Amino acid sequence: MVRPRAFDEEKALDAAMQLFWEKGYEATSLSDLTSAMGIQRPSIYSAFGDKKELFEAALRKYTQFHSSYVRAQLHNASSVKEAFRSFFEGIVAENDEEVINRGCFCINVMVELAPHDAKFEILTREHQMYLSAIFQETIERGIRSGELDHDLNAKETARTLVISLIGLTVLMKSRPERSFVESSVAMLLTLLK
Repeated sequence: MVRPRAFDEEKALDAAMQLFWEKGYEATSLSDLTSAMGIQRPSIYSAFGDKKELFEAALRKYTQFHSSYVRAQLHNASSVKEAFRSFFEGIVAENDEEVINRGCFCINVMVELAPHDAKFEILTREHQMYLSAIFQETIERGIRSGELDHDLNAKETARTLVISLIGLTVLMKSRPERSFVESSVAMLLTLLK
């Protein structure tokens, strides 16, 4: 008979995700993980596999959460233009908080691991494509409602917005001058004609 686990796997995975998000894959040690997760190494290996498998599980948890968050942000607004404006301005506003700007966990993985690891290249690309699909659906909703021009290429505009999202998120980690990013976001949003 299999003995039930003495810890909450979801809480442990969330703790690992937060730690990996803050420190990255390479800088996070197994000792860091056992401390943050509140479990011992054998329990980590039994529940999640090795460090890389745990990292993958944490990334998958994050991308599911992030995708749901982005979808809700864009689909719960009555105006498509307002939804995108609020979404991009929200990224800029996070820079005002007195906490360390961790950026987007998936984008951090894109920078740290994707160039050398095919699995993480694929996982981060999948998330980019999913975000692009969410953006495209939102733009198409604006075209159907008449808020956006009928000749707007929803697919290419969505891809451009995803690329801009990635660049903006990376840039925000360096705490750029507010006026610099605000004017850039305003220019970016002119794509939604």
